Amino acid sequence: MRKNRNLNEIRNVEIIPNYTNNSDGSALIKFGNTWVLCAANIEAGVPLFLKGKNSGWLTAEYSMLPGSTSTRSKREVTTGKQSGRSMEIQRLIGRSLRTALNFKAIGENTIKIDCDVLQADGGTRTCAITGGFVALYLCLKEKFKHKFNYESFFFHKVASISTGIINDEIFVDLDYEEDSSCDVDMNLVMSDQNKIIELQSSSEKGLHNIQQLNLMYENGLNAINQLFIMQKKIID
Repeated sequence: MRKNRNLNEIRNVEIIPNYTNNSDGSALIKFGNTWVLCAANIEAGVPLFLKGKNSGWLTAEYSMLPGSTSTRSKREVTTGKQSGRSMEIQRLIGRSLRTALNFKAIGENTIKIDCDVLQADGGTRTCAITGGFVALYLCLKEKFKHKFNYESFFFHKVASISTGIINDEIFVDLDYEEDSSCDVDMNLVMSDQNKIIELQSSSEKGLHNIQQLNLMYENGLNAINQLFIMQKKIID
């Protein structure tokens, strides 16, 4: 049983927009003791398969800083390759944010979203997706300020949360200790139209049935709707 919050309660969430000066858009987002710096920058040009189509693109990169965990982790660049985990997470971030963006509105430009974990205590990918959308919004508002309006550039907002099952109870927004001991965990990515962008449900130490899956989804959706309210304070 949790000590400081209810099972369906998210951690204290804080989103600080325009956290850095040099990126086109940025946000520091905190899910409790998980802190992720999200930065968005726009560059001219698109991948070869989009050339001449007057359509843009978005890609994401994800990394955990060496001091983000209790034991210092090596920078992946020193090993000569990116870990499978990092590749999986940055692809998830990219897929999730691409669903929201009207690429015709940005022309043949590529947006790069960098998500760097400053401090990790579970839920880094869900934190990065939620903050990454804010950074993306701020980037486009800055770069296209003379013609920017939300409806022309975006189809919907994006946010994400984790849920899980521990001893047959549904938990929302798992910290590291909960995540490492859960029987089942799920990462849920949603639009603000209550539509699923991605749902990743995995059995870790036990199996789950459709009723439990539905409960995780319902609790996750309620939590994500709280995140949309927080995003709305920043996004016009």
